[in-house]
Amino acid sequence: MGDNRKILILYGSQTGTAQDVAEKFAREAKRRLLSTRVMALDDYNVVDLIHEEMVVFVCATTGQGDPPDNMRVFWRFIMRKNLPNNSLSKMKFAVMGLGDSSYQKFNFIAKKLFKRLLQLGAESLQSVGLADDQHDLGADAVIYPWMKSLWEHVLNLYPLAAGQEIISPDVKPPPRYRVVQFGPDVNGVSPVSPPVSNGISQYNRNQPFPASLISNQRVTADDHWQDVRLIRLGIQDSGIKYTPGDVVMIQPENSEDSVEEFLSLMKLNPCQRFTLHQNDPNIPLPPLLPQPCTVQHLVKHYLDINSVPRRSFFEFMALFSTDELEKEKLQEFCTPEGQEELYSYCNRVKRSILEVLQDFPNTSSSLQFEYLFDVIPQLQPRAFSIASSQVVFPDEIQILMAVVEYKTRLQKPRRGVCSTWLSRLKVSDKPFVPVWVKKGTIRFPKDISTPVILIGPGTGVAPFRSFIQERSKSKTRKNVLFFGCRNHDKDFLCKEEWNEAVRNGCLELHTAFSRDQEDKVYVQHVMLNKGPLLWKLLEDEAAWFYIAGNAKQMPDDVKSALHNIIQQHGHMSSEEADSYIHRLEQTRRYQAETWN
Repeated sequence: MGDNRKILILYGSQTGTAQDVAEKFAREAKRRLLSTRVMALDDYNVVDLIHEEMVVFVCATTGQGDPPDNMRVFWRFIMRKNLPNNSLSKMKFAVMGLGDSSYQKFNFIAKKLFKRLLQLGAESLQSVGLADDQHDLGADAVIYPWMKSLWEHVLNLYPLAAGQEIISPDVKPPPRYRVVQFGPDVNGVSPVSPPVSNGISQYNRNQPFPASLISNQRVTADDHWQDVRLIRLGIQDSGIKYTPGDVVMIQPENSEDSVEEFLSLMKLNPCQRFTLHQNDPNIPLPPLLPQPCTVQHLVKHYLDINSVPRRSFFEFMALFSTDELEKEKLQEFCTPEGQEELYSYCNRVKRSILEVLQDFPNTSSSLQFEYLFDVIPQLQPRAFSIASSQVVFPDEIQILMAVVEYKTRLQKPRRGVCSTWLSRLKVSDKPFVPVWVKKGTIRFPKDISTPVILIGPGTGVAPFRSFIQERSKSKTRKNVLFFGCRNHDKDFLCKEEWNEAVRNGCLELHTAFSRDQEDKVYVQHVMLNKGPLLWKLLEDEAAWFYIAGNAKQMPDDVKSALHNIIQQHGHMSSEEADSYIHRLEQTRRYQAETWN
């Protein structure tokens, strides 16, 4: 293959994990002296695939078996019926899927892509990798053995030239970007002005809209264990359009206290300014960072210092460590034998990057500034179902947000980066929240006379609030909501609103308060009591059925209750009830939006 020892690594990533894995593969490819490119699928010109000889795809699956946002264009193209069956006959490929087996469509995108590439004449290097977040040792339990086997196949096909050898894993790769530092900002930390609206509604991650904070209201009782907020964001003059079922993306920032801890631990001057330059023509500069940028801005808005580190983080740390004991421990974390211990140290207690850096102080102090971009991942946006209707609130986006806080064995409680930041915002400070909108996974019926059955416990009710507001405005009936929470008096979200819709004849409401009596009552129990009503709506009135909320048990319990109702009231066998639900799913009359 001579000069043709080339590999292309393409990823479809929603939360950054697939990108991290793809970049790990790229570093390993470069160690084997392969000419390597790594990029998001939608940044790659898909028609060039016919010329590629070796491609590795790393794909996450999102929602209910959907492709991540940055591979949607590629996905539509590769699934086109009119592509010739031999169009990729030059290509050898491998597919690594990242998924979570608690979802019904586990690794759906990777499995389907693998089959599709074979249909188009490509030759697989090895079977599809199916990494699972639910595995005792996380996704790495599948990724690392799969990758080891991949490199064996690749080196068999494309051996190194005589006299060449694989670069040792102990050699530091060059940093992702070249950093040029210059004088600190004499006025202290330069405030970052909100981006200017460009008068179009096509905002995105690289150009979010600066929404104003209208209100930030706690909607659970003060003595309730969970703090849930109704947050109203102003989008006047943005041109943003949304419909029920859509999702707002919010780019968070790190809390002041963690930023200060990081700066002081790493001995960084927050006012120091720097510019970034390309070190590799295939790696573009990060569009979100201003040039020049202050260290303060970088740490606050860009580096995900509060995330749980991935194994690649420890691999980098081991390369920098000059302290014998620390280096030994870090290296141990990177061996197959050390995975159990790494999982206990890191994932089980949700230890953050900042805390790990504090646990390895000598290594942290030898970590060079320009390598921060390689070692620490980028702070990812968070998705929230929009909980308001634009017909009712033309200049607002509202969200229902549970503030994430929980205890582990570690002394400090674990806090969600985005929910903590948002919950602390005060209207009087006039903060800006960077937002953009995208299509959600659920679609509501266009015909306003179509009945709907909505199952939305807790904050799962958010997308349904948007839809009910819209239907109440047009006085549409036949909206049946099953809402569940712990206590009628503590966390009955939007109670007044539902009661008003009931009084106006626009809503039929059924509630389950799990802790208000001896026996726990959940939405699926209330559904079973209302079996005749649900069957009549589905069978006689062609109602659409929706579930939204936490993905742990609830979606499966609800589905199994529905299965029982169809069996009992439709007088069907278990298999017939399964087929009935399957037909509802095929015609999109059964939809679910669940999250972990």
